[in-house]
Amino acid sequence: MDIRKLKGGAKVWYFPDGYLPEKENSGKMEGHEALMLLNTNETDANILLDFYFEDKPPEKNISIKVQAERICCIRLDHADEIGGLVIPPLVQYSIRVRSDVNIIAQFGRLDTTQTNMAYYGSMGFFEK
Repeated sequence: MDIRKLKGGAKVWYFPDGYLPEKENSGKMEGHEALMLLNTNETDANILLDFYFEDKPPEKNISIKVQAERICCIRLDHADEIGGLVIPPLVQYSIRVRSDVNIIAQFGRLDTTQTNMAYYGSMGFFEK
């Protein structure tokens, strides 16, 4: 086996715990959530994002492209980065990420609603 040719990741990822924090503090760090997509392939990754909500139908097939051997960080509080979709703060949502090639996906949240800000990153559940 030639380990130089191994590609990690998966084509489908799930992140069930989206919940944008309110933007209350005006410090140097802005509260937000982000989706980080790593493409280690030598070809571009064509990705579709599907957002699921508690009280309304899903928003599906939001197209994102991650260039070959690059990372793309998508701010989920910036509608222009997710096909114009506006996710209000304090609304529960989940994300499904579908790609035509294996990728690595991670979700992160920076909460600045208190003096001791909190950050966490989470690897999602994936399907091969």
